[in-house]
Amino acid sequence: MDHSQVIIRPVVSEKSYVLSALHRYTFRVHHEAHKTQIRQAVEALFDVHVVEVRTSTVKSKPKRRGTTTGRTRTWKKAIVQVREGESIPIFQGLAAVDS
Repeated sequence: MDHSQVIIRPVVSEKSYVLSALHRYTFRVHHEAHKTQIRQAVEALFDVHVVEVRTSTVKSKPKRRGTTTGRTRTWKKAIVQVREGESIPIFQGLAAVDS
């Protein structure tokens, strides 16, 4: 699997903003990707050194629009911690949004 296929997109949420101050970045990743692939993809794409990778599966939720019912997709989330002093440019300037 190619590095650009492993990392799908960054997760933008209040929790991910707080974690970015601690050098932890949250990504939506391919559902079959394992921790080693995620580490290699982040290091290759963003030129940083990964200290730790934590993964979790986000379960689907029931949704309804009128009388039609369904569920959202199940997806895999990875929280990646990079070395102290390094950062990922996608998440730069997020803390400045508060003011």
